[in-house]
Order: sequence, then C-alpha cells, then structure tokens
Amino acid sequence: MGLDPDDPDARAFAEHLDRMQCDRPSFTVEGYLAGVAEFADSANRAEGGRRWAAVLVTVLLLAVAAFVVWEALVFVVTAWL
Repeated sequence: MGLDPDDPDARAFAEHLDRMQCDRPSFTVEGYLAGVAEFADSANRAEGGRRWAAVLVTVLLLAVAAFVVWEALVFVVTAWL
C-alpha cells in the first residue's frame, strides 16, 4: 500500500486494515471461533470503559452458560430419580 514498513504507526494502521477487511464465513464453527478470537483480541486492546464493558459481557455470558448447565443437570437428575 506504500506505507513505510519501519514506521510503528504505519504498521499499526496496516494491522487495523487487515482486521477490518478480513472476510471469513460467519456461519461455520470456524467463523464463530474466529469471531470469539476477534472479540478477545479487541477486548485486550481496549482501555477504560470499553474494557470493563467487555469484561461485563464475558461475565454475563459465562453466568448464563453456567445457569443453563445447572438447569440441565437438575433436570437430568430429577428425571432419573
């Protein structure tokens, strides 16, 4: 693209363009995992309020997953006994 490869700002801009122009299939397992990886990478780069928002989203998703697993376990145990 004609950017100076030794300039750290140009490298950061090129990495940003690569992230923005990445086209993956989104309706496959690989696509979903790539989306999770992109979320984790962006959460690690974020600072301040955006980082706390990403942490909150992650904690809420884990809490919902734990609740669903617990409810399924209770259902299986009560149906079995």
